[in-house]
Amino acid sequence: MNLFDVYPLFDVNIVKGKGCHVWDDKGQEYLDLYGGHAVISVGHCHPHYIEKLTRQLGRLGFYSNSVVNKLQVELAERLGKACGYEDYQFFLINSGAEANENALKLASFYNGRKRVLSLSKAFHGRTSLAVEATDNPKIIAPINANGHVTYLPLNDLDAFKVELAKGDVCAVIVECIQGVGGIRLATAEFMQGVRQACDETDTVLICDEIQCGYGRSGKFFAHQHLGVKPDLITVAKGIGNGFPMGAVLISPKFTPVYGQLGTTFGGNHLACAAALAVLDIMEEEHLVENAAKVGNFLMEGIKALRLPHVVDVRGRGLMIGVELDVPYKEIRNKLLFEEHCFTGCSGTNVLRLLPPLCLGEAEAADFLKRLERVVNN
Repeated sequence: MNLFDVYPLFDVNIVKGKGCHVWDDKGQEYLDLYGGHAVISVGHCHPHYIEKLTRQLGRLGFYSNSVVNKLQVELAERLGKACGYEDYQFFLINSGAEANENALKLASFYNGRKRVLSLSKAFHGRTSLAVEATDNPKIIAPINANGHVTYLPLNDLDAFKVELAKGDVCAVIVECIQGVGGIRLATAEFMQGVRQACDETDTVLICDEIQCGYGRSGKFFAHQHLGVKPDLITVAKGIGNGFPMGAVLISPKFTPVYGQLGTTFGGNHLACAAALAVLDIMEEEHLVENAAKVGNFLMEGIKALRLPHVVDVRGRGLMIGVELDVPYKEIRNKLLFEEHCFTGCSGTNVLRLLPPLCLGEAEAADFLKRLERVVNN
């Protein structure tokens, strides 16, 4: 049997990681400014993370959600305090797409509606309704194209008000920093206006914090830069530092009903141990604050280089887009194969920087030198 060939792969086999560095099977070290697609929040192979998972695996790896799991309760309490949403409820699943599926389902249960407003260039996942809310027709199968979603431009408040005034919108789903969309930032005016219009029409506001959340923006959640409070917040990626996990934070306006949502593997004992270890490390090492500080250092450093082909540098914290006036492919390949540095990408001309939140200023300065060599040569 062969692998189903849907991923274009770099010919690099990564076999080891530590902090913000990874190594291939030939012993070559790489600086990781990609974080496994924004998944690695506290660094590769952090000793506390390893110890917590190893200890839990020696006790119990899994049992079903038909019994009490006190690790879930502890995680909900710890996360509520860390992010400032202690009065919210918590539902655990396995991925970002699942988180968005369940958030949209909850929204529809709440107000009985079917239509969703999403953003142009949005990415919300690859499952049924999550992929329909994703503005990429290439990955929406005919069976998923059910006419539920209207895409509107980012920061076009008037367009959202017009659609919300029709009274048939179930939910608005927003990435406050679009990842796949090219590190495009929602404005405070836009988000506060959407929040008000949602309140006036009893529409549910969902903030997809799967990539931009969990400390990456320099606040725990990206929407906290914008002065809004969503009804539902979806998280995944960095929540488990690589252990598959997702969750929905649910406002008190929602009343749970037995059987309404469900999952087999969500919130299992190992996943909760991973997520608790992540919170431990984020708090102990002040990684949210570090993301803000080092992210600003990195963005200002790239701007100061005044590199050819770099036309814009944008983002918040350690979620940064470097827009080029040429396709990113050659620069990204040179960074990887000549400078041994992983970066992400978006569209055809944006480099995406999504390093672990423990990236230090010395490592950021090292990256600036590598980027300068590549772009100037």
